Amino acid sequence: MTDTTPAAFIAAERFEQALQTANSHFHAARFDACLTTCQQIIAAYEHHPDALLRVGELLLSFGFLSAARACFKDACQRSPADVRPVVNLANLAREAGDHAECRRLTTALLAHLPDHPVIRRNALASLEYDAAVSAAERLAHATAWGEWAVAKAGGLRARPDLSALESEASSQGRPLRVGYISADFCQHTVGLFVKDVLAAHRPENVQAFAYHAGRGNDWVTSAIRTACSWRDAAALDDIALAALIRADAIDVLVDLSGHTGGSRLTVFAHRAAPVQVSWLGYFATTGLAVTDAVLLDEWHAPAGTEAQFVEPIVRLPGGRFCYVPVPFAPPLVAPLPCLANGYITFGCFNNTAKLNAGVYALWAKLLHAVPTARLVLKWRTFHDAALCQSVRAIFAAHGIAPERIDLRVASFHADMLTEYADIDIALDPFPFSGGLTSCEALWSGVPVVTWPQSQVVSRQTFAFLSAIGLPELAAQGPDGADEYLRIAVALAEDRPRLQALREGLRERMRRSRLCDVTAFTRTLEQTLLSLAQKFVVRSL
Repeated sequence: MTDTTPAAFIAAERFEQALQTANSHFHAARFDACLTTCQQIIAAYEHHPDALLRVGELLLSFGFLSAARACFKDACQRSPADVRPVVNLANLAREAGDHAECRRLTTALLAHLPDHPVIRRNALASLEYDAAVSAAERLAHATAWGEWAVAKAGGLRARPDLSALESEASSQGRPLRVGYISADFCQHTVGLFVKDVLAAHRPENVQAFAYHAGRGNDWVTSAIRTACSWRDAAALDDIALAALIRADAIDVLVDLSGHTGGSRLTVFAHRAAPVQVSWLGYFATTGLAVTDAVLLDEWHAPAGTEAQFVEPIVRLPGGRFCYVPVPFAPPLVAPLPCLANGYITFGCFNNTAKLNAGVYALWAKLLHAVPTARLVLKWRTFHDAALCQSVRAIFAAHGIAPERIDLRVASFHADMLTEYADIDIALDPFPFSGGLTSCEALWSGVPVVTWPQSQVVSRQTFAFLSAIGLPELAAQGPDGADEYLRIAVALAEDRPRLQALREGLRERMRRSRLCDVTAFTRTLEQTLLSLAQKFVVRSL
Protein backbone atom coordinates (compact mmCIF):
# COMPACT_ATOMS: atom_id res chain seq x y z
CA MET A 1 0.00 0.00 0.00
CA THR A 2 1.30 3.45 -0.88
CA ASP A 3 1.99 5.74 2.06
CA THR A 4 -0.12 8.90 1.56
CA THR A 5 0.48 10.56 4.93
CA PRO A 6 1.60 14.23 4.98
CA ALA A 7 5.03 13.15 6.26
CA ALA A 8 5.45 10.74 3.34
CA PHE A 9 4.41 13.47 0.90
CA ILE A 10 6.97 15.90 2.33
CA ALA A 11 9.66 13.22 2.16
CA ALA A 12 8.84 12.49 -1.48
CA GLU A 13 8.88 16.18 -2.33
CA ARG A 14 12.29 16.60 -0.71
CA PHE A 15 13.56 13.55 -2.54
CA GLU A 16 12.54 15.00 -5.92
CA GLN A 17 14.13 18.33 -5.00
CA ALA A 18 17.36 16.59 -4.05
CA LEU A 19 17.42 14.67 -7.34
CA GLN A 20 16.88 17.93 -9.21
CA THR A 21 19.74 19.51 -7.29
CA ALA A 22 22.06 16.64 -8.27
CA ASN A 23 20.94 16.96 -11.87
CA SER A 24 21.58 20.72 -11.84
CA HIS A 25 25.05 20.23 -10.39
CA PHE A 26 25.96 17.76 -13.13
CA HIS A 27 24.74 19.93 -15.98
CA ALA A 28 26.66 22.87 -14.54
CA ALA A 29 29.81 20.67 -14.55
CA ARG A 30 29.92 20.64 -10.73
CA PHE A 31 30.66 16.93 -10.76
CA ASP A 32 31.95 16.58 -7.20
CA ALA A 33 28.89 18.41 -5.88
CA CYS A 34 26.66 16.15 -7.97
CA LEU A 35 28.20 13.00 -6.54
CA THR A 36 28.10 14.38 -2.98
CA THR A 37 24.40 15.23 -3.34
CA CYS A 38 23.66 11.74 -4.63
CA GLN A 39 25.54 10.21 -1.69
CA GLN A 40 23.47 12.34 0.70
CA ILE A 41 20.28 11.11 -0.95
CA ILE A 42 21.43 7.51 -0.60
CA ALA A 43 22.19 7.99 3.10
CA ALA A 44 18.77 9.55 3.71
CA TYR A 45 16.78 6.97 1.72
CA GLU A 46 18.89 3.85 2.15
CA HIS A 47 15.88 1.80 3.29
CA HIS A 48 13.74 2.72 0.27
CA PRO A 49 14.37 0.49 -2.79
CA ASP A 50 12.53 2.81 -5.20
CA ALA A 51 14.63 5.76 -4.07
CA LEU A 52 17.83 3.74 -4.45
CA LEU A 53 16.73 2.75 -7.94
CA ARG A 54 16.02 6.35 -8.96
CA VAL A 55 19.29 7.74 -7.68
CA GLY A 56 21.16 4.78 -9.18
CA GLU A 57 19.65 5.50 -12.58
CA LEU A 58 20.71 9.13 -12.27
CA LEU A 59 24.25 8.12 -11.33
CA LEU A 60 24.40 5.67 -14.26
CA SER A 61 23.27 8.35 -16.71
CA PHE A 62 26.07 10.60 -15.38
CA GLY A 63 28.74 7.89 -15.64
CA PHE A 64 29.33 7.25 -11.93
CA LEU A 65 29.27 3.50 -12.42
CA SER A 66 30.53 2.27 -9.06
CA ALA A 67 28.08 4.39 -7.07
CA ALA A 68 25.24 3.36 -9.37
CA ARG A 69 26.17 -0.31 -9.06
CA ALA A 70 26.07 -0.07 -5.26
CA CYS A 71 22.57 1.46 -5.43
CA PHE A 72 21.25 -1.25 -7.72
CA LYS A 73 22.76 -4.07 -5.67
CA ASP A 74 21.32 -2.63 -2.47
CA ALA A 75 17.92 -2.27 -4.14
CA CYS A 76 18.15 -5.90 -5.25
CA GLN A 77 18.75 -7.04 -1.67
CA ARG A 78 15.92 -4.93 -0.26
CA SER A 79 13.43 -5.86 -2.98
CA PRO A 80 14.47 -9.25 -4.46
CA ALA A 81 11.34 -9.61 -6.60
CA ASP A 82 11.92 -6.31 -8.43
CA VAL A 83 13.75 -6.88 -11.73
CA ARG A 84 14.42 -3.20 -12.41
CA PRO A 85 17.73 -3.08 -10.51
CA VAL A 86 18.93 -6.14 -12.43
CA VAL A 87 17.94 -4.54 -15.75
CA ASN A 88 20.01 -1.52 -14.75
CA LEU A 89 22.95 -3.69 -13.72
CA ALA A 90 22.90 -5.25 -17.20
CA ASN A 91 22.85 -1.79 -18.79
CA LEU A 92 25.69 -0.71 -16.52
CA ALA A 93 27.78 -3.72 -17.51
CA ARG A 94 27.31 -2.82 -21.19
CA GLU A 95 28.34 0.81 -20.56
CA ALA A 96 31.48 -0.44 -18.80
CA GLY A 97 32.31 -2.69 -21.77
CA ASP A 98 31.71 -5.86 -19.73
CA HIS A 99 29.63 -7.59 -22.36
CA ALA A 100 29.97 -11.07 -20.88
CA GLU A 101 28.37 -9.83 -17.65
CA CYS A 102 25.69 -7.94 -19.60
CA ARG A 103 24.89 -11.10 -21.56
CA ARG A 104 24.78 -13.22 -18.38
CA LEU A 105 22.36 -10.87 -16.61
CA THR A 106 20.17 -10.40 -19.67
CA THR A 107 19.94 -14.15 -20.28
CA ALA A 108 18.82 -14.67 -16.69
CA LEU A 109 16.26 -11.87 -16.98
CA LEU A 110 14.82 -13.29 -20.21
CA ALA A 111 14.52 -16.74 -18.66
CA HIS A 112 12.52 -15.22 -15.81
CA LEU A 113 10.49 -12.68 -17.82
CA PRO A 114 10.41 -13.73 -21.49
CA ASP A 115 7.56 -11.30 -22.32
CA HIS A 116 9.09 -8.18 -20.79
CA PRO A 117 9.37 -5.67 -23.67
CA VAL A 118 12.21 -3.56 -22.22
CA ILE A 119 14.31 -6.60 -21.33
CA ARG A 120 13.83 -8.07 -24.81
CA ARG A 121 14.67 -4.75 -26.45
CA ASN A 122 17.78 -4.19 -24.33
CA ALA A 123 18.98 -7.72 -25.07
CA LEU A 124 18.89 -7.12 -28.82
CA ALA A 125 20.61 -3.73 -28.70
CA SER A 126 23.34 -5.11 -26.43
CA LEU A 127 24.17 -7.90 -28.88
CA GLU A 128 25.43 -5.32 -31.38
CA TYR A 129 28.19 -4.24 -28.99
CA ASP A 130 29.25 -7.79 -28.14
CA ALA A 131 32.10 -9.02 -30.33
CA ALA A 132 31.63 -12.58 -29.04
CA VAL A 133 28.16 -12.92 -30.63
CA SER A 134 27.87 -14.28 -34.17
CA ALA A 135 25.79 -12.84 -37.00
CA ALA A 136 23.61 -15.96 -36.94
CA GLU A 137 22.89 -15.49 -33.23
CA ARG A 138 21.95 -11.83 -33.70
CA LEU A 139 19.62 -12.69 -36.57
CA ALA A 140 18.00 -15.55 -34.65
CA HIS A 141 17.34 -13.35 -31.61
CA ALA A 142 15.92 -10.54 -33.77
CA THR A 143 13.69 -12.91 -35.74
CA ALA A 144 12.37 -14.40 -32.51
CA TRP A 145 11.62 -10.89 -31.26
CA GLY A 146 9.72 -10.07 -34.46
CA GLU A 147 7.58 -13.19 -34.14
CA TRP A 148 6.94 -12.37 -30.46
CA ALA A 149 5.93 -8.76 -31.27
CA VAL A 150 3.50 -9.84 -34.00
CA ALA A 151 1.95 -12.45 -31.69
CA LYS A 152 1.57 -9.86 -28.90
CA ALA A 153 -0.15 -7.54 -31.40
CA GLY A 154 -2.74 -10.23 -32.19
CA GLY A 155 -1.12 -11.85 -35.20
CA LEU A 156 -0.33 -10.74 -38.72
CA ARG A 157 -2.58 -8.01 -40.05
CA ALA A 158 -3.47 -7.10 -43.60
CA ARG A 159 -1.68 -4.14 -45.15
CA PRO A 160 -3.90 -1.03 -44.99
CA ASP A 161 -5.12 0.14 -48.39
CA LEU A 162 -2.91 2.61 -50.25
CA SER A 163 -5.08 3.07 -53.33
CA ALA A 164 -6.27 6.43 -51.99
CA LEU A 165 -2.74 7.73 -52.42
CA GLU A 166 -2.85 7.16 -56.17
CA SER A 167 -6.32 8.68 -56.66
CA GLU A 168 -5.68 11.68 -54.42
CA ALA A 169 -2.20 12.28 -55.81
CA SER A 170 -3.48 12.22 -59.39
CA SER A 171 -6.49 14.45 -58.73
CA GLN A 172 -5.22 16.83 -56.06
CA GLY A 173 -1.46 16.50 -56.09
CA ARG A 174 -1.48 15.26 -52.49
CA PRO A 175 2.00 14.94 -50.98
CA LEU A 176 3.16 11.68 -49.46
CA ARG A 177 2.30 11.59 -45.77
CA VAL A 178 5.36 10.32 -43.88
CA GLY A 179 5.44 9.66 -40.15
CA TYR A 180 8.72 9.47 -38.24
CA ILE A 181 8.74 7.77 -34.82
CA SER A 182 11.53 8.28 -32.28
CA ALA A 183 12.19 8.83 -28.60
CA ASP A 184 15.20 10.94 -29.59
CA PHE A 185 13.84 14.12 -31.15
CA CYS A 186 16.27 16.11 -29.00
CA GLN A 187 20.02 16.77 -28.81
CA HIS A 188 20.75 13.12 -29.46
CA THR A 189 22.51 11.52 -32.42
CA VAL A 190 19.17 10.76 -34.12
CA GLY A 191 17.71 14.20 -33.50
CA LEU A 192 20.84 15.92 -34.77
CA PHE A 193 20.95 13.81 -37.93
CA VAL A 194 17.23 14.09 -38.76
CA LYS A 195 16.28 17.67 -37.88
CA ASP A 196 17.64 19.23 -41.08
CA VAL A 197 16.17 16.49 -43.26
CA LEU A 198 12.72 17.18 -41.82
CA ALA A 199 13.19 20.89 -42.47
CA ALA A 200 14.33 20.20 -46.05
CA HIS A 201 11.24 18.21 -47.09
CA ARG A 202 9.38 20.00 -49.87
CA PRO A 203 5.74 20.41 -48.74
CA GLU A 204 4.55 19.49 -52.21
CA ASN A 205 6.51 16.21 -51.97
CA VAL A 206 6.15 15.16 -48.34
CA GLN A 207 3.96 16.12 -45.42
CA ALA A 208 6.05 15.04 -42.45
CA PHE A 209 4.77 14.01 -39.03
CA ALA A 210 6.98 13.48 -35.97
CA TYR A 211 5.67 11.09 -33.30
CA HIS A 212 7.78 11.88 -30.24
CA ALA A 213 7.99 8.88 -27.93
CA GLY A 214 10.46 10.47 -25.51
CA ARG A 215 10.54 13.22 -22.91
CA GLY A 216 13.48 15.26 -24.23
CA ASN A 217 12.78 18.91 -24.98
CA ASP A 218 15.57 21.21 -26.13
CA TRP A 219 16.65 23.32 -29.10
CA VAL A 220 16.64 20.30 -31.42
CA THR A 221 13.11 19.43 -30.29
CA SER A 222 12.02 22.99 -31.07
CA ALA A 223 13.59 22.85 -34.52
CA ILE A 224 11.81 19.58 -35.33
CA ARG A 225 8.48 20.89 -33.98
CA THR A 226 8.57 23.79 -36.42
CA ALA A 227 9.56 21.58 -39.39
CA CYS A 228 6.63 19.15 -39.35
CA SER A 229 3.33 18.14 -37.77
CA TRP A 230 4.21 17.28 -34.17
CA ARG A 231 2.58 14.56 -32.10
CA ASP A 232 3.40 13.79 -28.45
CA ALA A 233 3.29 10.01 -28.24
CA ALA A 234 5.13 9.15 -25.00
CA ALA A 235 1.93 8.64 -22.99
CA LEU A 236 0.15 6.55 -25.66
CA ASP A 237 0.15 2.76 -25.61
CA ASP A 238 0.69 0.84 -28.85
CA ILE A 239 -3.00 0.56 -29.71
CA ALA A 240 -3.63 4.28 -29.14
CA LEU A 241 -0.51 5.31 -31.06
CA ALA A 242 -1.39 3.04 -33.98
CA ALA A 243 -4.88 4.56 -34.02
CA LEU A 244 -3.41 8.08 -34.09
CA ILE A 245 -1.13 7.16 -36.99
CA ARG A 246 -4.08 5.74 -38.92
CA ALA A 247 -6.15 8.84 -38.15
CA ASP A 248 -3.33 10.96 -39.58
CA ALA A 249 -3.61 8.85 -42.77
CA ILE A 250 0.13 8.14 -42.80
CA ASP A 251 1.30 6.47 -46.02
CA VAL A 252 4.84 5.60 -44.92
CA LEU A 253 5.83 5.09 -41.30
CA VAL A 254 9.56 5.38 -40.55
CA ASP A 255 11.11 3.95 -37.39
CA LEU A 256 14.19 5.84 -36.16
CA SER A 257 14.92 3.79 -33.03
CA GLY A 258 15.04 0.07 -33.76
CA HIS A 259 15.71 -1.63 -30.42
CA THR A 260 17.39 1.33 -28.72
CA GLY A 261 16.02 3.11 -25.65
CA GLY A 262 12.45 4.36 -25.86
CA SER A 263 11.71 2.35 -29.00
CA ARG A 264 8.09 2.06 -30.20
CA LEU A 265 8.86 -0.60 -32.76
CA THR A 266 6.05 -2.77 -31.35
CA VAL A 267 3.60 -0.28 -32.93
CA PHE A 268 4.81 -1.54 -36.32
CA ALA A 269 3.59 -5.02 -35.41
CA HIS A 270 0.09 -3.51 -35.40
CA ARG A 271 0.49 -2.51 -39.08
CA ALA A 272 -0.07 1.14 -38.22
CA ALA A 273 0.64 2.28 -41.81
CA PRO A 274 0.52 0.78 -45.31
CA VAL A 275 4.31 1.02 -45.77
CA GLN A 276 6.72 0.60 -42.85
CA VAL A 277 10.43 1.42 -43.00
CA SER A 278 13.48 1.22 -40.73
CA TRP A 279 16.03 4.02 -41.05
CA LEU A 280 18.75 5.98 -39.30
CA GLY A 281 18.54 5.16 -35.59
CA TYR A 282 19.33 1.44 -35.70
CA PHE A 283 22.09 -0.61 -37.22
CA ALA A 284 20.73 -4.14 -37.67
CA THR A 285 17.56 -5.99 -38.57
CA THR A 286 14.48 -5.13 -36.54
CA GLY A 287 13.40 -8.77 -36.89
CA LEU A 288 9.93 -7.64 -37.99
CA ALA A 289 8.71 -9.29 -41.18
CA VAL A 290 6.08 -6.53 -41.50
CA THR A 291 8.84 -3.96 -42.05
CA ASP A 292 8.87 -3.35 -45.79
CA ALA A 293 12.41 -1.95 -46.12
CA VAL A 294 15.53 -0.97 -44.25
CA LEU A 295 17.31 2.04 -45.75
CA LEU A 296 21.07 1.49 -46.02
CA ASP A 297 23.65 2.20 -48.73
CA GLU A 298 26.34 0.40 -50.71
CA TRP A 299 28.99 1.03 -48.05
CA HIS A 300 26.95 -0.08 -45.06
CA ALA A 301 25.45 -3.00 -46.96
CA PRO A 302 27.74 -4.58 -49.57
CA ALA A 303 26.46 -7.58 -51.52
CA GLY A 304 25.51 -10.39 -49.18
CA THR A 305 24.34 -8.18 -46.31
CA GLU A 306 20.79 -9.36 -47.06
CA ALA A 307 21.58 -12.53 -45.08
CA GLN A 308 21.68 -10.42 -41.88
CA PHE A 309 18.22 -8.91 -42.37
CA VAL A 310 14.58 -9.97 -42.22
CA GLU A 311 13.63 -6.79 -44.10
CA PRO A 312 14.45 -6.11 -47.77
CA ILE A 313 17.42 -3.75 -48.08
CA VAL A 314 16.96 -0.55 -50.08
CA ARG A 315 20.28 1.18 -50.77
CA LEU A 316 20.20 4.97 -50.83
CA PRO A 317 22.60 6.34 -53.46
CA GLY A 318 25.09 8.67 -51.83
CA GLY A 319 24.68 7.28 -48.32
CA ARG A 320 22.09 6.61 -45.62
CA PHE A 321 23.16 9.58 -43.48
CA CYS A 322 23.35 13.32 -44.01
CA TYR A 323 25.52 15.39 -41.67
CA VAL A 324 24.96 19.02 -40.75
CA PRO A 325 27.32 20.40 -38.09
CA VAL A 326 25.78 21.83 -34.94
CA PRO A 327 25.58 25.64 -34.92
CA PHE A 328 27.99 25.83 -31.97
CA ALA A 329 30.78 23.88 -33.71
CA PRO A 330 34.06 25.85 -33.70
CA PRO A 331 34.03 28.15 -36.74
CA LEU A 332 37.65 27.37 -37.58
CA VAL A 333 39.68 24.17 -37.51
CA ALA A 334 42.36 24.24 -34.80
CA PRO A 335 46.04 23.87 -35.74
CA LEU A 336 47.54 20.40 -35.94
CA PRO A 337 48.55 19.72 -32.31
CA CYS A 338 51.58 17.52 -33.03
CA LEU A 339 53.37 20.51 -34.55
CA ALA A 340 53.43 22.21 -31.16
CA ASN A 341 53.55 19.09 -28.99
CA GLY A 342 56.28 17.25 -30.85
CA TYR A 343 54.34 13.98 -30.57
CA ILE A 344 51.18 12.43 -32.03
CA THR A 345 47.96 12.32 -30.02
CA PHE A 346 45.47 9.61 -30.93
CA GLY A 347 41.93 9.97 -29.64
CA CYS A 348 38.53 8.33 -29.33
CA PHE A 349 35.45 10.10 -27.96
CA ASN A 350 33.13 7.09 -28.35
CA ASN A 351 30.96 5.35 -25.77
CA THR A 352 33.00 2.99 -23.57
CA ALA A 353 30.43 0.28 -24.40
CA LYS A 354 32.23 0.09 -27.76
CA LEU A 355 35.62 -0.65 -26.19
CA ASN A 356 36.61 -4.28 -25.77
CA ALA A 357 39.68 -6.47 -25.30
CA GLY A 358 40.43 -6.54 -29.04
CA VAL A 359 40.24 -2.75 -29.29
CA TYR A 360 42.52 -2.21 -26.31
CA ALA A 361 45.04 -4.77 -27.58
CA LEU A 362 45.26 -3.20 -31.05
CA TRP A 363 45.53 0.32 -29.70
CA ALA A 364 48.31 -0.83 -27.36
CA LYS A 365 50.17 -2.25 -30.38
CA LEU A 366 49.78 1.12 -32.07
CA LEU A 367 51.22 2.93 -29.06
CA HIS A 368 54.19 0.56 -29.12
CA ALA A 369 54.64 1.24 -32.85
CA VAL A 370 54.55 5.01 -32.25
CA PRO A 371 56.44 5.10 -28.93
CA THR A 372 56.11 8.83 -28.26
CA ALA A 373 52.37 8.96 -28.95
CA ARG A 374 49.60 9.62 -26.42
CA LEU A 375 46.01 8.34 -26.40
CA VAL A 376 43.00 10.41 -25.26
CA LEU A 377 39.77 8.58 -24.43
CA LYS A 378 36.70 10.63 -23.52
CA TRP A 379 33.28 9.52 -22.29
CA ARG A 380 31.07 10.23 -19.29
CA THR A 381 31.88 6.86 -17.68
CA PHE A 382 35.40 8.10 -16.99
CA HIS A 383 33.85 9.92 -14.03
CA ASP A 384 34.14 6.48 -12.43
CA ALA A 385 37.50 6.02 -10.71
CA ALA A 386 37.27 2.22 -10.80
CA LEU A 387 36.71 2.17 -14.56
CA CYS A 388 39.65 4.54 -15.08
CA GLN A 389 41.86 2.29 -12.99
CA SER A 390 40.70 -0.76 -14.95
CA VAL A 391 41.41 0.84 -18.34
CA ARG A 392 44.87 1.99 -17.27
CA ALA A 393 45.58 -1.50 -15.91
CA ILE A 394 44.61 -3.05 -19.24
CA PHE A 395 47.07 -0.82 -21.08
CA ALA A 396 49.71 -1.43 -18.43
CA ALA A 397 49.30 -5.18 -18.95
CA HIS A 398 50.11 -4.51 -22.62
CA GLY A 399 53.23 -2.58 -21.60
CA ILE A 400 51.85 0.96 -22.00
CA ALA A 401 52.76 3.43 -19.26
CA PRO A 402 49.73 5.05 -17.53
CA GLU A 403 50.92 8.58 -18.26
CA ARG A 404 50.41 7.94 -21.99
CA ILE A 405 46.68 7.41 -21.45
CA ASP A 406 44.51 10.50 -20.88
CA LEU A 407 40.98 9.64 -19.69
CA ARG A 408 38.58 12.57 -19.92
CA VAL A 409 35.11 12.99 -18.42
CA ALA A 410 31.85 14.37 -19.79
CA SER A 411 31.55 17.97 -20.92
CA PHE A 412 29.11 20.18 -22.75
CA HIS A 413 28.80 19.28 -26.43
CA ALA A 414 30.33 22.60 -27.48
CA ASP A 415 33.28 22.10 -25.12
CA MET A 416 33.78 18.53 -26.30
CA LEU A 417 34.09 19.75 -29.90
CA THR A 418 36.87 22.13 -28.90
CA GLU A 419 38.82 19.17 -27.49
CA TYR A 420 39.43 17.89 -31.02
CA ALA A 421 42.07 20.64 -31.04
CA ASP A 422 44.11 18.19 -28.94
CA ILE A 423 43.74 15.23 -31.32
CA ASP A 424 45.86 14.49 -34.40
CA ILE A 425 44.28 11.15 -35.42
CA ALA A 426 40.99 9.61 -34.27
CA LEU A 427 40.77 5.86 -33.72
CA ASP A 428 37.48 4.13 -34.46
CA PRO A 429 36.44 1.25 -32.16
CA PHE A 430 35.25 -2.07 -33.56
CA PRO A 431 33.00 -3.87 -34.21
CA PHE A 432 30.75 -0.96 -33.16
CA SER A 433 32.10 2.06 -35.02
CA GLY A 434 31.45 5.75 -34.53
CA GLY A 435 28.48 7.57 -36.03
CA LEU A 436 28.00 11.24 -35.23
CA THR A 437 31.30 11.09 -33.34
CA SER A 438 33.17 10.26 -36.54
CA CYS A 439 31.45 13.03 -38.48
CA GLU A 440 32.36 15.55 -35.80
CA ALA A 441 35.98 14.41 -35.75
CA LEU A 442 36.23 14.77 -39.52
CA TRP A 443 34.55 18.20 -39.43
CA SER A 444 37.20 19.19 -36.88
CA GLY A 445 39.96 18.24 -39.34
CA VAL A 446 40.79 14.97 -37.58
CA PRO A 447 41.16 11.91 -39.85
CA VAL A 448 39.55 8.73 -38.51
CA VAL A 449 41.10 5.27 -38.94
CA THR A 450 38.45 2.54 -39.07
CA TRP A 451 38.03 -1.20 -39.59
CA PRO A 452 34.76 -2.08 -41.39
CA GLN A 453 33.65 -5.64 -40.72
CA SER A 454 30.54 -7.64 -41.54
CA GLN A 455 28.11 -5.90 -39.17
CA VAL A 456 26.37 -2.85 -40.56
CA VAL A 457 27.24 -0.96 -37.38
CA SER A 458 30.94 -1.60 -37.99
CA ARG A 459 30.78 0.20 -41.35
CA GLN A 460 29.46 3.63 -40.37
CA THR A 461 32.77 5.49 -40.42
CA PHE A 462 33.79 3.64 -43.58
CA ALA A 463 30.63 4.98 -45.23
CA PHE A 464 31.46 8.55 -44.20
CA LEU A 465 35.04 8.24 -45.42
CA SER A 466 33.87 6.76 -48.72
CA ALA A 467 31.34 9.55 -49.20
CA ILE A 468 34.08 12.19 -48.84
CA GLY A 469 36.63 10.32 -50.97
CA LEU A 470 38.93 8.91 -48.26
CA PRO A 471 38.26 5.15 -48.25
CA GLU A 472 42.00 4.55 -47.87
CA LEU A 473 41.64 5.35 -44.15
CA ALA A 474 39.64 2.12 -43.74
CA ALA A 475 41.29 -1.27 -43.18
CA GLN A 476 39.63 -3.32 -45.90
CA GLY A 477 42.12 -6.14 -46.49
CA PRO A 478 41.89 -9.73 -45.25
CA ASP A 479 44.17 -8.89 -42.30
CA GLY A 480 42.10 -6.05 -40.90
CA ALA A 481 43.97 -5.56 -37.63
CA ASP A 482 47.34 -5.36 -39.36
CA GLU A 483 45.94 -2.98 -41.98
CA TYR A 484 44.39 -0.75 -39.29
CA LEU A 485 47.77 -0.59 -37.59
CA ARG A 486 49.59 0.15 -40.86
CA ILE A 487 47.22 3.00 -41.77
CA ALA A 488 47.46 4.63 -38.34
CA VAL A 489 51.26 4.36 -38.16
CA ALA A 490 51.67 5.72 -41.69
CA LEU A 491 49.48 8.71 -40.85
CA ALA A 492 51.39 9.36 -37.64
CA GLU A 493 54.69 9.38 -39.54
CA ASP A 494 53.47 11.65 -42.34
CA ARG A 495 53.16 15.14 -40.86
CA PRO A 496 52.67 16.87 -44.23
CA ARG A 497 49.70 14.60 -45.01
CA LEU A 498 48.23 15.16 -41.56
CA GLN A 499 48.60 18.90 -42.07
CA ALA A 500 46.90 18.72 -45.48
CA LEU A 501 44.04 16.68 -44.02
CA ARG A 502 43.70 19.09 -41.12
CA GLU A 503 43.38 22.02 -43.46
CA GLY A 504 41.21 20.34 -46.10
CA LEU A 505 38.81 17.93 -44.39
CA ARG A 506 36.11 20.47 -43.59
CA GLU A 507 35.95 21.81 -47.15
CA ARG A 508 36.07 18.26 -48.52
CA MET A 509 33.01 17.46 -46.39
CA ARG A 510 31.19 20.63 -47.44
CA ARG A 511 31.56 19.64 -51.11
CA SER A 512 30.48 16.04 -50.55
CA ARG A 513 27.09 14.36 -50.71
CA LEU A 514 27.46 13.61 -46.98
CA CYS A 515 26.74 17.27 -46.18
CA ASP A 516 24.29 18.04 -49.00
CA VAL A 517 21.03 17.97 -47.05
CA THR A 518 18.92 19.07 -49.99
CA ALA A 519 20.17 16.37 -52.34
CA PHE A 520 19.91 13.76 -49.61
CA THR A 521 16.34 14.73 -48.75
CA ARG A 522 15.23 14.60 -52.41
CA THR A 523 16.69 11.09 -52.68
CA LEU A 524 14.93 10.05 -49.48
CA GLU A 525 11.63 11.49 -50.70
CA GLN A 526 11.89 9.67 -54.02
CA THR A 527 12.82 6.42 -52.29
CA LEU A 528 9.83 6.59 -49.93
CA LEU A 529 7.48 7.55 -52.78
CA SER A 530 8.75 4.63 -54.89
CA LEU A 531 8.12 2.24 -52.00
CA ALA A 532 4.60 3.59 -51.56
CA GLN A 533 3.86 3.37 -55.28
CA LYS A 534 5.11 -0.20 -55.32
CA PHE A 535 2.47 -1.17 -52.79
CA VAL A 536 -0.24 0.99 -54.40
CA VAL A 537 0.21 -1.14 -57.52
CA ARG A 538 -0.03 -4.32 -55.48
CA SER A 539 -3.20 -3.19 -53.72
CA LEU A 540 -5.12 -2.27 -56.87
